Amino acid sequence: MSDSEIFDRIAEEVYRQGYSVLSNALPVELCTALADEVKSLPVERFSRAGIGRQDAHIKTEAIRRDEICWIDNSTTAGHAWLEWADGLKRALNRRLFLGLFSFESHYAHYQPGDFYKVHLDAFRGQQNRVLTVVTYLNSDWPAEDGGELLIYPEEGKIPLLKVTPEFGTLVVFLSEEFPHEVLPANADRYSIAGWYRINSSGNGKVDPDA
Repeated sequence: MSDSEIFDRIAEEVYRQGYSVLSNALPVELCTALADEVKSLPVERFSRAGIGRQDAHIKTEAIRRDEICWIDNSTTAGHAWLEWADGLKRALNRRLFLGLFSFESHYAHYQPGDFYKVHLDAFRGQQNRVLTVVTYLNSDWPAEDGGELLIYPEEGKIPLLKVTPEFGTLVVFLSEEFPHEVLPANADRYSIAGWYRINSSGNGKVDPDA
């Protein structure tokens, strides 16, 4: 499928059910460039991930153990990814009138044994992250390597979805509505996590970066 067809399908599924999971959604050339980049980044570019934002940000390995590196326009692969994500943003705004304003994303590396327990990416009424985007950069990922993404209904403990972190798979869901977790990985697991946000600037205060 072309990018426009993929974007339209994501918009339709998000409208209908609040989430979309598509295999081989990311263009192969882009996915390959991102996978090559994340695996070649110096160790010092990564930092241990935490939870919460700004003053409330804390690091706790009881909840998550991945390490992250924020993506910007400073590399060819990063620029291409952000351009692709901007195209998806425009399509979603055109189809769903979400008012998506900005996008932030980072590489995530889960070493063997790493996980991220059940959490929400945003809480109702905070007007921060509206839509979550996850894509996977792992080629030849066997079932025994684990690391699946589980997505739960807003209320309930039985997963709606179990997503294998396979190369090029794209997951999009409403950030406020779907608790989710990453099961422990048994091999090095690479992905990108990103969030579209609305513009909540007001009263002389500019909407802050992550």
